[in-house]
This record gives sequence, structure tokens and C-alpha cells, in this order.
Amino acid sequence: MTINKNQITAVILAGGKGSRLGGQDKGLVDYQNKPLIEHVLEKIEPQVGQIIINANRNQDEYAKFKHPVISDELSDFQGPLAGFLTGMKTCNTDYILTLPCDGPDLPDDLVSRLISEVQNNNIVVAHDGKRLQPVHALIPTSLIESLEDFLANGDRKIDLWYAQHSMATADFSDKPEVFFNVNTEEQRQQHQQQQQGKPQNG
Repeated sequence: MTINKNQITAVILAGGKGSRLGGQDKGLVDYQNKPLIEHVLEKIEPQVGQIIINANRNQDEYAKFKHPVISDELSDFQGPLAGFLTGMKTCNTDYILTLPCDGPDLPDDLVSRLISEVQNNNIVVAHDGKRLQPVHALIPTSLIESLEDFLANGDRKIDLWYAQHSMATADFSDKPEVFFNVNTEEQRQQHQQQQQGKPQNG
């Protein structure tokens, strides 16, 4: 099954509370002299046809990045699946690519590796060799009703929803470091120091 990038909308998930970062809006936290989400955008823009930013606060700040900004229909920060659903409802493509706003080291071949595992409209999720990376996923928008029903039942766990459908994994065991995300101020500072002077990921 062949998919091209114009059939994919990236949904960047910036709708969380940032609890472990003192309540900061993680996508707007400074990393190497620019907001974290800007690193994500630079990496993913060449790989997809469209981009949506899913944010539940600071929408005006996110709008400065020149992509549509959408908020969850479900209130009270219901988690990533709420962002998935909002992205599906907003986009006009066959697939959404889900990404966290706080992972600055995305590989240039993220989308191509996920696409390579697509068969019969299945969900494809990145795997770093040790564990699934559930918010790095390629999901057919045809599953919108399934996700609506799942959330309406009060369920929020990504793995449980994935388990209801055909799912494949894309192997990133050769570069597990690309899934680093900033959860604490200490992590931000340590990783920033480690990355300074390193060549960019391919």
C-alpha cells in the first residue's frame, strides 16, 4: 500500500499540563534558543502535507508558527487521545501522524519508516527496540468513530484503543535516542548540554 506525504497531517500534541515542568507549556519551553515545538516543526514539515498544532492554552503563541491551532473538544486535559480525535476531526487527509511537542530530535525518516509498515489501513506505531512509542504513530482517519466511542466510554489509555485495531510497529532500534522528550527542567538542561556541538540527526 503506497502512501505519500500529502495524505498525512501531522498533529503536534501540545495540549498537556506540563506538570513535571512546573506547569509550563512544554511546547513553548526554550531549548537551544528556540521553543521546543519549533524544533519539532522544522523536522516534520518536509515529511508531511499538512500540520495542525493541538494546544489547550497559549493558542495565540502557537498561532505564530503559521499552522492551524486547535483545542481539545473534551475539557480538563483528557490526554493524547483527545488530541488525536481533534486532529482527525479537523484534518482532510487519510492519515494523521501524531507527535509530542517536546521531542526535539525527530529523525528525517520518521514518516517513511512508518509508511513502510502500512497495510490495509492499520495503525503503525514507532518502537525504539525496547518499548513502544505510542504518541509517535500513523493513524488512519477512518478510525474516527472508533475513537469517539472509546473516549465516550470514559477510556483514555492509548494502548487499549490500539489493541482494538490492527497495529504494526516501525523499527527504530538503531536510533532510540530520537524519542527523547523533555519532561523536567533537569532533563532539558542536561540534554541541551549533550546536544551542543553534535551533528543533526538523520
